[in-house]
Amino acid sequence: MIKKVGSWLFLIGICVALLVGLIFGVGQTTNANLTNLEAPLGIIVAVLGFIVGILSFFALGAVTQEKVPTFLIASLILIGLAIAVSSTTWIFGSFRELAPLFTNITQYLAIFVAPAAIILVVRSLWDAARTKESVK
Repeated sequence: MIKKVGSWLFLIGICVALLVGLIFGVGQTTNANLTNLEAPLGIIVAVLGFIVGILSFFALGAVTQEKVPTFLIASLILIGLAIAVSSTTWIFGSFRELAPLFTNITQYLAIFVAPAAIILVVRSLWDAARTKESVK
């Protein structure tokens, strides 16, 4: 039962991160003043990522032990992409209206994934450092 909750929280977190990124991307494109919502929504996305990370740490979430390396590599790529696109719009060429959308969506996905990735990195380091005697 709780594994389903972890899976649903992961899906909800991805959807919320996409929605918040889309809202702020459209807000930047239309010059809407949404700065007072940025911190609370960012905290909500990060807390969802933290909960997903804690559930996955105890093998109760969407990220199982076998999927941890794939999740960590994908997280690293996503966080790197969010950093890379936050400072440039040249990759969009003549579609400069897409830059705020893509930038905000990748940033909020990275905000969601980062806490879970940090928790799972600690778990992976712990598992790698354990000796066979401590497992018994």
